[in-house]
Amino acid sequence: MSTSDFLQIALFIGVLLALTPFVGGYMARVYSGERTFLTPLMSPLERGIYRLCGVDPQAQQRWTGYAVAMLAFNACGFLLLFLILRLQGYLPFNPEGIPGMSADLAFNTAVSFTTNTNWQAYSGESGLSYLSQMMGLTTQNFVSAATGMAVLVALIRGLVRRDGTVGSFPVDLVRTLLYILLPLSLLAAIVLVAEGVPQNLSAYVPATTVEGAQQTIAQGPAASQIAIKQLGTNGGGFFGVNSAHPLENPTPISNFLEMVFILLIPMALVYTFGKMVKDRRQGLAIFAAMGVLYLAGLFTVYFAEQNVHPELAAAGIETSAGNMEGKETRFGVVNSVLWAQSTTAASNGSVNSMHDSFTPLGGMIPMFNMMLGEVVFGGVGAGLYGMLIFVVLTVFIAGLMVGRTPEYLGKKIEAKEVTLALIAIFTLPLGIVAFSAVGSVLPVAAASIQEVGPHGLSEILYAYSSATGNNGSAFAGFGADTPYHNTMLGIAMLVGRFFMILPVLAIAGSLAAKQPVAASAGTFPTHGPLFVTLLVAVVLIVGGLTFFPALALGPIAEHLAMIQGMQF
Repeated sequence: MSTSDFLQIALFIGVLLALTPFVGGYMARVYSGERTFLTPLMSPLERGIYRLCGVDPQAQQRWTGYAVAMLAFNACGFLLLFLILRLQGYLPFNPEGIPGMSADLAFNTAVSFTTNTNWQAYSGESGLSYLSQMMGLTTQNFVSAATGMAVLVALIRGLVRRDGTVGSFPVDLVRTLLYILLPLSLLAAIVLVAEGVPQNLSAYVPATTVEGAQQTIAQGPAASQIAIKQLGTNGGGFFGVNSAHPLENPTPISNFLEMVFILLIPMALVYTFGKMVKDRRQGLAIFAAMGVLYLAGLFTVYFAEQNVHPELAAAGIETSAGNMEGKETRFGVVNSVLWAQSTTAASNGSVNSMHDSFTPLGGMIPMFNMMLGEVVFGGVGAGLYGMLIFVVLTVFIAGLMVGRTPEYLGKKIEAKEVTLALIAIFTLPLGIVAFSAVGSVLPVAAASIQEVGPHGLSEILYAYSSATGNNGSAFAGFGADTPYHNTMLGIAMLVGRFFMILPVLAIAGSLAAKQPVAASAGTFPTHGPLFVTLLVAVVLIVGGLTFFPALALGPIAEHLAMIQGMQF
């Protein structure tokens, strides 16, 4: 590793570590109902929203009521976005006269942004009007992110409360939007505009290139959407090639800041967790486990991308820059790798390089991040509540080792919680392995695969891993915009989102009704190195046992074939 690459990685991680306690502590005060520096500005607006919607901010919900409110709100958001996309040809702020989407593509896109997946089977500048981008997608970028954060807070309350309530979904949603996502997005958008990202409603600009060719330069309210797409781990690009586009990510500074935005809230929420359960050591233990997994994946991809195909090396082609296929020369290998690892670890899905062009092992790690449920910091809220599912399994296994009922933060982890945790984890192979298997054999689905051999399998595995993991990044090459894949990927997104959320809320409700028990000499400590090691092992073993056979047929087989000089 060069000194320059090491310093870039160290600076990136250092900035995030420095910001984590400030942002995490602030969010803990917001969710605890404490006064913050934004309270004088936002409190009147917050009260007005409650009055307008008929919400009692003091009322508390059990998990069932919380789940019904969450599902109803998201169903309304899906329906509104679906109608906007279908009717955009008749709606204002459409200077290019872009027609409405087909029914299957509108279904896929509406599900995608409602579930915080942001999978895109279209190109933003040619497929969406400004109204669809602003009122449709950007709105869902905010509320889908806020939904995930609200569910996490409900689970945290389940660990600390004793009365069976987990909070109020409307209140958690409003506070997340007003006190966290809106202020941060406003600051981020201003910075991005300063870096050259457009924010306007102007018509597209015709231009003549230096070679004399005609080109149309897309405009639009890009900065506001890009800010929340990164901060909310949404990832949907305003332009077709996402953050590889020079107007969506114009400078090295914008590239660095957008990567920081991706991981800022997910990392800070782990600190928030420690504050809210009144034991920072618990948050630090989970943070350490996530950090180990993140760094292991990062350096695996980095060293894989420092190499190029043996056939190119044998032909004497310059290889000192590493594998630059599909990467921006202005970012190079290290920034492409940092982005790829961060976006798939954090359920973000934005890209500044084409993952399809990574080496087999370099492309496998982002895929594996998604197969794990993106619990390595993960999406805002979703990553941590996904990791807490693994915590439930870990303390259960530890309980079996010492021969006593497992506990976590003083709450007994019994058969009900373990069963619900397993249901949540089983959503991943259901959406990834089962849907990929069907798509690999049905002619109407397999026709979308561009490559033959193991790389072709990787394409479809990546697509359904991205959908089920609510990531949204694409492996390129895969022809997703067909009625079959638009429908099936949409179903996979719903499975990955709500089949995970409902068991999480059920666990929160079950734990919230339990009385805490005092720690004893037989209590397994959940804040030390042993627990961190065991948690990392459980995550990797569960992921490995579930997905290794599929990975062995895809990227691993491709890597071994590449070493032997085989080409497909």
